[in-house]
Amino acid sequence: MAEVAREGADAVMADGAGRATADTSGQAVVVAFGQTMKTLRVRAGLEREEFGRRIGYSASTVASYEQGRRIPSPRTIERADEVLDAGGLLTVWKEQVERAQYPVFFQGMAALEKEAIELLSYDTLVVKGLLQTEEYMRAVLAMRRPPLGQEIIEQRVAARLARQDIFDRQPAPLLSFVVDESVLRRRLGGKSVMRGQLEHLLLVGRKPNVEIQIMPLDCEECAGVDGAFTVVTRYDGKKFAYTEAQGSSTLQTDPQQTALAAARYGIIRSQALTPRESLEFVERLLGEL
Repeated sequence: MAEVAREGADAVMADGAGRATADTSGQAVVVAFGQTMKTLRVRAGLEREEFGRRIGYSASTVASYEQGRRIPSPRTIERADEVLDAGGLLTVWKEQVERAQYPVFFQGMAALEKEAIELLSYDTLVVKGLLQTEEYMRAVLAMRRPPLGQEIIEQRVAARLARQDIFDRQPAPLLSFVVDESVLRRRLGGKSVMRGQLEHLLLVGRKPNVEIQIMPLDCEECAGVDGAFTVVTRYDGKKFAYTEAQGSSTLQTDPQQTALAAARYGIIRSQALTPRESLEFVERLLGEL
């Protein structure tokens, strides 16, 4: 049976209250983990300073973990479990804590990225998260309305940066990105931020498993008029089509619909500049800044 994963109105909505609900859901997991870690630290007779030294962080960072204000990486959780001789009481939280980094509406997609052998992405408003520099991320997240809290922004930045290990994963997945020219001409964050972002695209675009193509504004035909979307093929061959807008998302698994999405992407790619032409285009944009 075809499955379509949609976030309900009571979980994620396009207004601020909906986003708060989504973030609060993940926050509860982080707080519970932090309380567990603190309980084990106290039981072990370690002060925050000593515990932090053993896991490679300051006492203030440990306090942030314990109070649920920061999300530790899976490696940090493993190290804390080892130092506290917790016997797996902390590592069992790894998957839930990692998932809590993301808005509820994106958690399914984040999991798929980890299993992808191919990812095809068409973007029309902003540079895709996988391709963003840290400075660009902060600029985009700071523009959300209603505004995101600083701790949520830090959480989202850390999560996006962690997702970018997909570029160096082995075996290397095949990654294709078509970006509308307007995205690269929109100087979000200012000239300096955009200059760094364009330079980053040039670096990533030269990786052997990555193709970046630009859809020029003067293109008279574009099969992507319905907007941005992503097609992911998992290691078992199953395809998924993901779309996102205004704090909600749809993850389509119906074979017919995902096949059509992949075919549509193929047409979009044929209409865009070639990868070589696209890198030359990005270099020209850099020269204009």
